[in-house]
Amino acid sequence: MKNLVIVESPAKAKTISKFLGKEYTVMASMGHVRDLPKSKLGFDPENNFEPKYLISTDKKKVITDLKKQINKDTTIYLAADEDREGEAIAWHLIPALKIEKNPLKRIVFHEITKDAILEAINNPREVNQHLVDAQQARRILDRAVGYELSPLLWKKVRYGLSAGRVQSVAVRIIVDRENEINAFIPEEFWKIKSEFSNPELKSELAKIDGKAKKVRNEGEAKEIEASINQGNFELFDIEEKDSNRNPAAPFTTSTLQQEASRKLGYSVKQTMIIAQQLYEGNVGNIPGHTGGLITYMRTDSLNLSKVATSAAKEVIEAEYGKEYSLNKPRVYKSKAKGAQEAHEAIRPVNLALKPSDIKAFVDNAQYKLYSLIWKRTLATQMAAAKIANTTYKINAGKDKEFEFQTKGQRIVFAGFMKAYTEGSDNPESALDSTEKILPTIKVGTILNLEKLDLEQNFTKPPARYTEASLVKKLEGEGIGRPSTYAPTISTIQAREYVVKTEDKKLAPTPTGEIVNSFLVDHFPHIVDLGFTARVEEEFDEIADGKIAWQQVMQEFYGDFKKTINEKEESVNKEDYLQIREIGTDPKSGKPMSARVGRFGPFVQIGTKDDEEKPKFVAIPDHLNMDTITLEEALFLFTLPRVVGQDSSGEDIKANIGRFGPYLQVKSTYFSLKTDDPYTIELPRALEVIKEISEAKEKATIKVFEKEKIQILIGQYGPYIKQGRKNFKIPKGVEAEDLTLEQTLEIIAKDPKSKGTARKTPAKRTTAKKKAPAKKTTAKKTTTKKPAAKKTDK
Repeated sequence: MKNLVIVESPAKAKTISKFLGKEYTVMASMGHVRDLPKSKLGFDPENNFEPKYLISTDKKKVITDLKKQINKDTTIYLAADEDREGEAIAWHLIPALKIEKNPLKRIVFHEITKDAILEAINNPREVNQHLVDAQQARRILDRAVGYELSPLLWKKVRYGLSAGRVQSVAVRIIVDRENEINAFIPEEFWKIKSEFSNPELKSELAKIDGKAKKVRNEGEAKEIEASINQGNFELFDIEEKDSNRNPAAPFTTSTLQQEASRKLGYSVKQTMIIAQQLYEGNVGNIPGHTGGLITYMRTDSLNLSKVATSAAKEVIEAEYGKEYSLNKPRVYKSKAKGAQEAHEAIRPVNLALKPSDIKAFVDNAQYKLYSLIWKRTLATQMAAAKIANTTYKINAGKDKEFEFQTKGQRIVFAGFMKAYTEGSDNPESALDSTEKILPTIKVGTILNLEKLDLEQNFTKPPARYTEASLVKKLEGEGIGRPSTYAPTISTIQAREYVVKTEDKKLAPTPTGEIVNSFLVDHFPHIVDLGFTARVEEEFDEIADGKIAWQQVMQEFYGDFKKTINEKEESVNKEDYLQIREIGTDPKSGKPMSARVGRFGPFVQIGTKDDEEKPKFVAIPDHLNMDTITLEEALFLFTLPRVVGQDSSGEDIKANIGRFGPYLQVKSTYFSLKTDDPYTIELPRALEVIKEISEAKEKATIKVFEKEKIQILIGQYGPYIKQGRKNFKIPKGVEAEDLTLEQTLEIIAKDPKSKGTARKTPAKRTTAKKKAPAKKTTAKKTTTKKPAAKKTDK
């Protein structure tokens, strides 16, 4: 009997195959093998939301290759990841491979080590249908939102836009923050700081008449300065407090993404790619170690196994000493909504494998992320740090009405801080873990004022989100789960609803803002944080077997579909026209604007109300209508341009058309694949024309001009071309020997030729309909446009 183990990725297959004997074959499914069809809704609302899954086009070869390894006696181990998505992948493999009658075993593991794999092989289970149903609910609900809402956006806002259940909420969070920033009115306040000499000391005004009060303006600051000048600074009290500081919890997906962003500058997507490599063991050959380096990286659990905490204790005592270890393991409880506590946190599979041990065998990014995980895991099982906090309280002012304070701290026992301290989104709090030693001064000492600073400040608006702080917000609101954070944040940037600023903050684009306005105005529940979080809780209930997934769809879909139909009629497109004023054309004095039309984004000079027809030009791929400048827009109007003349004295023109940039000589066109029509010079233009002409000549075997028939050489060999139609040449027929009569006979016998006269109008209409999509897809109005039917998480 043969055993086939099916995992998700080739890297994982390669690693696992090292642990199993020759009687096992390990292969990869390359993720999901079945999905809802791209061009249809993909489920039947009239038949209890029955999904219509198809084998994905790009997975047909994978399925064929897997089937070659299977006979009726083959035992199949479905070893996809241990989360809901992995459970669904395993479930879809069964009908895709038609292995319902084979011995089937579902195995899971949270680390890729020999012990873990053998343990999984020896303890298989059934596919968990509740987990599968939770994934189906997410997929089908997301498809419903994406498929139904996106076409409405096309009609009412802009062609090619899309909406998604989680992505749209993420955009709303960013737009709401931007609105807060724009509405923010700064308030003035003053800080009053003093510097002393002999001994050197700095302090800041903390209280007035025993209470914390803001100094609101310069007048108040000057009054305080006048009073201070009439008195002395006297140290009247020293307050000392000892405190214990505990380490941060072990890494979950969310906290790893946040910390890798703060400390390593990695994007959320980058972190997950590197973590996947570490999990799968996709690294160099490390002496004495085989397999993955960390446990499964999609988790919201804070649990550490007994094996991990025991190993941590050994390493801590060896590296730092017994006083740094704990008598019993420290346990953390998750505050995340719907956390899967049965899983483990992210940790090294072998804590004895120090970062220095692997440095020579992994790339720098892998080394840095492993180091972060190793240090954090150790720190969770180390003793608390003991901090001595000291506050010097200093009287000042004519009537000693002002209290200045100086704070210092001394680390009495470093504890976990020897290994690791958590980063922060607030730069000022980074100083919290550093020592600040105060000079020894006795109570009653009159301090020698060196300098008094009156410092004007203004309150600051809330900060824009970073990728890390957005993940924190999504998790805190209960929106999404570990597997969704990275794709959600990647999607909203890829669609150009959100851009990353120079300081790595997330800001909405005008497109993001207008899509958000449309959804808030007409589908407020879709972008409501509470609604989205409740849906996540319902997915959790499905996973626990408490409710059926169809029930969730029934509660959502009816009202949603009804609203879609209503908005088709009631929403006025004029309310969401995307016209962005750029400036004024210096030649004509007419307004210049960026707009979106049938074939994508363009720049227009003038308006339809002018006597002269407006001029317009397409916006090329490398520019965006949301950000194009007046200078860039004016430059676009330099096309068409005459590059020079060919050897016959004919003008060579460069231009951009519906299907991209091209050169034109009389009525002949030459597509520009890599050259810029704005900058191409005559020598290069002549080269392009020569290359394309020679290629056409080489590809042409015969031409029957009167009948507009060509016999050409294509990618798959010779063929006949008449107009827009291509015809196969029968086997055994030499293309070079074909006469006109034989060619016409081949065309007549081809099925495409039957009923041509009747079918031609329909085909022409279809071609015309497809043309705009082709053009708009090429343009980056927001980004590469997905089909409206595609689901967006």
